[in-house]
Amino acid sequence: MRKPWLNRRTLFALIVILILSVNAGWQAWAERHRDEVRDWRTTLQLRLQEWFPDEMSLTGEAHGFQRGDGETRPQVVLLHGLDEPGGIWDDLLPALRAEGVTAWPFRYPNDQAIELSADFLAEKWRLLPADAQVVLVGHSMGGLVIRDFVTRHHSADESGGPEIRGVILVGTPNHGSEWARFRIWLEVREQFARMQRGEFTLLGALREGTGAANIDLRPESAFLEKLNARPWPQSVPLRIIGGLIAEPTDIMNTSLGFLERELGEDALTVADGLRDWWGGIGDALGDGVVPVESLVLQDAPAPLLLSATHRGLLARRDAGQPEPPAIRPILELLYEWGVVAD
Repeated sequence: MRKPWLNRRTLFALIVILILSVNAGWQAWAERHRDEVRDWRTTLQLRLQEWFPDEMSLTGEAHGFQRGDGETRPQVVLLHGLDEPGGIWDDLLPALRAEGVTAWPFRYPNDQAIELSADFLAEKWRLLPADAQVVLVGHSMGGLVIRDFVTRHHSADESGGPEIRGVILVGTPNHGSEWARFRIWLEVREQFARMQRGEFTLLGALREGTGAANIDLRPESAFLEKLNARPWPQSVPLRIIGGLIAEPTDIMNTSLGFLERELGEDALTVADGLRDWWGGIGDALGDGVVPVESLVLQDAPAPLLLSATHRGLLARRDAGQPEPPAIRPILELLYEWGVVAD
């Protein structure tokens, strides 16, 4: 008796193929209609806020200014990047505190459209003391939120609130990053960290947005074209710090060392060729997420390039590592702008 061709294994394989085909088709369509997809995602978020006002509310400690040490006014405000699981400021905050600087992280729904995050910052900004002077520091996408806020709200005297003494962009993709395609893995990282802290809920994840930010972050997105067309106010100093992976990573060096040990002289040519290739990609690689050319802005001095990965500019992987390289330049700018007294 012949076995039926549609057994469980075959059925499972067909279902997997169907799911992958549908996903590939959706991705191809979405790639050609990015603006429409972004609008749908934003509309979905707004509808969820209407349907579930309590669960989707941005009030409370989860979003807005994270006040430090009971201070009533900040001197520095810090904005994180896309799907940040926490910890990006763990090295900078103590360094600022040691210099007598009051810094407040600002938490925003980082998966929503960047312009909505800038609107949220403007809403909270006007609640700060009007006679204060504040430096804004943004890591990665946080820098784009700052730029949108300054050029669309603050420079038009719409925001109220304190004067902006200066802006520092750290690893900010001013002209986009292709890594936005892989945003799903950043989302997994963020939500896993939330689960470990016992903070994960489905609506809590949706409260962070529905993924419109990753479309804004893509090179030549409609958002970036509008943002980069707006002039930067000359009254606000702007500095850019970026990373450059100038040498092969530890993993690459370990792999090349293994080849040389196992294959002897035959591996040397391959290893040398790989090292030459690594050195040749240079600026195009940047910090591993943001290429050097994406950092550059016409209205700002040339970026300060430091030997670091995208996250390694500000955060150590473990306590045994030296201080992240962007911290000292940030402190030097705060001295230059008079935030830290000599």
